[in-house]
Amino acid sequence: MVYSLLCIIIIVLCIKIHLIKKSVREISIALADKLQTDTNTLIDISSNDREIRILANNINKQLQILRKGHHRYTQGDIELKTAITNISHDLRTPLTTICGYLDVMKHMDKPQKIAEYLDIIDERAELMEQLTEELFRYSVILSTDSIGEKEDVLINQALEDSIMAYYTVLNERNITPLVNITEHKIIKKLNKSSISRIFSNLINNAVKYSDGDLEITLSDTGEIIFSNTAKVLSTVQVERLFDRFYTVETARRSTGLGLSIARTLVERMGGSISAEYKDNKLHIRLIFSE
Repeated sequence: MVYSLLCIIIIVLCIKIHLIKKSVREISIALADKLQTDTNTLIDISSNDREIRILANNINKQLQILRKGHHRYTQGDIELKTAITNISHDLRTPLTTICGYLDVMKHMDKPQKIAEYLDIIDERAELMEQLTEELFRYSVILSTDSIGEKEDVLINQALEDSIMAYYTVLNERNITPLVNITEHKIIKKLNKSSISRIFSNLINNAVKYSDGDLEITLSDTGEIIFSNTAKVLSTVQVERLFDRFYTVETARRSTGLGLSIARTLVERMGGSISAEYKDNKLHIRLIFSE
């Protein structure tokens, strides 16, 4: 009786071990296949063993994380290649113009014409300075995860200061902003220089895309909205405005980093920012939780 029971136990264990080894082979083959092929399917096994299924489930979770990381890497690589092409073009164009006019000026003896060419060279040099400065700022922001020292910031005043700083630029574009700032004091614990950079980038974005209007609102809840008519944009373009290096072709005077920088800074300070396009109007909303 004992011998028979022992034999049964041994047979059951052998079957169990065989099924486990079969499941491990299935997992091994499936994992190798998933790693080599670009597919979103997960590992599936025939075993009903609880521990084996937990193992397969954990491997599937790691596969999903790995795929997300691979997708981010691939997307980042594509963005980088596109950025290098765009930046090279943006820098080469004014540089070529500068070199061309300098070469022409070497063989000229007309002060008035030379003065005109110098103005063009000055404008192109200023453009190159803006592009390189924007790249430098972005690299500095990415070089650290720290947002810097936080302090109580009166959003009302910070927003007014940023608008006033852009008064001349807005005036040159014939844009008279409609400003609605609540009298209720909105105080948030933020980095002062970062909030100033965010507002500046958002106003600068409006200057680039606006058809001549700009409305800036700060509500009692602390929500800030920048709105302007922008018929040149489309819904698809608006969805990509916060992407790194994305630039709408009609506004090639930047690297496309302004809104990406704004989003990075907003999120690091615990806020949220979004864009909506409706009835030819671009609405950018942001709010800080702290």
